[in-house]
Amino acid sequence: MAPSSAVADLAALGLLHPGAVYANLSPAALVEHSLRRGEGVLTDTGALTATTGANTGRSPRDRFVVAEPTSEPEIWWGPVNKPMSGAVFDRLFHRVRAYLQGRELFVSDVAACADPEHALPVRVIADKAWHALFAQCLLRSNHHGGSGEASRSRYGEPRAMPLTVICASGMRADPGTDGTRTELFILLHLARRLVLIGGTEYAGEIKKAVFSFLNYLLPKNGVFPMHCSANVGPAGDTALFFGLSGTGKTTLSADPERRLIGDDEHAWSDDGIFNIEGGCYAKTIRLSEEGEPQIWNAIRFGSVLENVVVDPTTRRADYDDESLTENTRAAYPLSYIPGAESTSRGGHPRHVLFLTCDAFGVLPPLSRLTSEQAMYHFLSGYTAKVAGTEKGVTEPEATFSTCFAAPFLPLHPARYAELLRDKLATRYSEVWLLNTGWSGGPSGSGPRIPLRETRAMVRAVLNGSLDDVALTPDPIFGVRIPQVVPGVQAKLLRPRETWSDGAAYDAQARRLAGLFRANFEAYANQVSDAVKQAGPRG
Repeated sequence: MAPSSAVADLAALGLLHPGAVYANLSPAALVEHSLRRGEGVLTDTGALTATTGANTGRSPRDRFVVAEPTSEPEIWWGPVNKPMSGAVFDRLFHRVRAYLQGRELFVSDVAACADPEHALPVRVIADKAWHALFAQCLLRSNHHGGSGEASRSRYGEPRAMPLTVICASGMRADPGTDGTRTELFILLHLARRLVLIGGTEYAGEIKKAVFSFLNYLLPKNGVFPMHCSANVGPAGDTALFFGLSGTGKTTLSADPERRLIGDDEHAWSDDGIFNIEGGCYAKTIRLSEEGEPQIWNAIRFGSVLENVVVDPTTRRADYDDESLTENTRAAYPLSYIPGAESTSRGGHPRHVLFLTCDAFGVLPPLSRLTSEQAMYHFLSGYTAKVAGTEKGVTEPEATFSTCFAAPFLPLHPARYAELLRDKLATRYSEVWLLNTGWSGGPSGSGPRIPLRETRAMVRAVLNGSLDDVALTPDPIFGVRIPQVVPGVQAKLLRPRETWSDGAAYDAQARRLAGLFRANFEAYANQVSDAVKQAGPRG
């Protein structure tokens, strides 16, 4: 049970009559409560697996930001940040508090940001025990070797100014009276440091709400928040891997030859890189021990699986089963990765890789970007959906998510692009574009670039093998392709040569180039002529 101080803190939020309150329980105790409440089952490796019902992924269209005087002038209002009035927020918050009356609540006091100077205390209040366990896995928790206390910070005294996330997963909003789009809602009140989540059991909303808040807060102090993974080599050389879901951030950063800093959310300050989180949130669809041994071995007691089908007799997880969703996930503490960087921090990166999964099969597997091209591709944030992975997607479909993080950006993308530009200019980092998608044809006709070849390209970038290799501009996309990469077939490096029909390649490449140009029109008046001209030429 919770100490009286925790109950008093809930009362200060207006949560006056909860049922039993459990504060900062150990992972073992949270697992026991989850099993008692029927929230999930254990797998044969000891991981807790839970299903999330109809919502098996994030719901960005149901996210609202409260329009209030202190933040309103800075917000990038539009489809990403839809405004909600303070009065409407207060009415819905009243309903959330009423819903939580008499219910068991699980409180986790955790923290974000591994750099003590920028640490942010976070209190997660959930109506499900496994959501509390998830929060302990993904944020910095005393239970997993991180720090749940933000000792000193630029953002106020830890106990006075935390970010509070309230998860009322079982509550359904009434769009007609609550001002929401559907029964589901994610509401951010930046001035009150308060997040309300309801109508969804998908735990990823918790971590992304914290990330969204920090994407508002960190730039105020000149710190660049990034949707990227990071690792560090034996010589202390840090590398960043930007990319949207499914492009390989988690897979490629989990390298036994390098120490993992983190797999998804980081920040770049004047002192270097630090992890925002305390854990990893890996996609597990078609996970194998041979292909991704570090992730495979991290799925054990204390970790959480989402929407992974488990054999009712053997309790073995079937990572090839996508009957619930393609977006199956594993959440586990960073300490579960052998050799992970214990400080969750690194120096200024020597190499930055932008990952894209090109289902059109036309982008080079590896290319080096000029500073202007880096700005262009950062603002574009390209990847592609594969035919068959979503209802209605019958052929490759381009997806552009500016800064590789559009759903989590409260400020205008130009603000983050300026931070990247300044960091690259002062730290002389090299930027590479890495295509982890298809070659020799689009998805459905050509093969996907083998993971072993992609790993060889990453290894060559990071160990300096390409420092003096000649580069050849791609005739359509303009990016510079290395003529030789150790361990990689030379033909694979030049995508047109992998297609049996060169004319078909040209048509597909020009099609994608046109999509790039059309998408970039939204940012053309925010960048220099040199950046505008750094896009595809075809």
